Amino acid sequence: MSSETRIPNATIERIALYVRPLERLLREGVEVVSSRKVALLCRVRSAQVRKDLSFFGEFGVRGVGYSVRDLVRETRRILGTDREWRLAIVGLGNMGTAMAQDLNSAKQCYRLVAAFDTDPEKVGKTVLPGLTIEPASEITRRTQEEGVHIGVIAVPASQAQVVADRLFQAGVKAILNFSPIQVREPECCHVENVDFSVSLDNLAYHLGRKTKP
Repeated sequence: MSSETRIPNATIERIALYVRPLERLLREGVEVVSSRKVALLCRVRSAQVRKDLSFFGEFGVRGVGYSVRDLVRETRRILGTDREWRLAIVGLGNMGTAMAQDLNSAKQCYRLVAAFDTDPEKVGKTVLPGLTIEPASEITRRTQEEGVHIGVIAVPASQAQVVADRLFQAGVKAILNFSPIQVREPECCHVENVDFSVSLDNLAYHLGRKTKP
């Protein structure tokens, strides 16, 4: 097992969190930033920032801080966002359409190249300039043709596993799943399940501790 495989997933999530304010500082012309400043911007401890970055090497100078430009470059390299990833989205309801539009305005490393839906009234409609919704029956063929790396699933729970299997069969190695079930995945692939009900339960727990019955 490589050292990278032992890195906690929470560390990767925080690295992604650090990138946003670092990119903003870079645009503002800031040249050097301290771990304390990064921590304040991301609402974590400065010791946590230093620990997270130490998994990947030594980037800063003690008593001076980090070069913003170098740190942005290295965090992008760590996350793999220094290259282009081609995405396909399945399910163009309200949420799927909103995600497609959000992806269109997101980082340039993510490029939405295919969109699918089972609703014949949606098929053929333009979801983004130059991108039309295709029938779900074309998922396997079209994702292979487009060389899709990441699939985004925004379909009802009853359809999620079928869609995931089609994407896996097409060679897609990573899936972001917004359906309210945990889809099964081959060992060669990775799935991130985003379950809104779990987040709501978490909010209810914290709200309940602060609110009298």
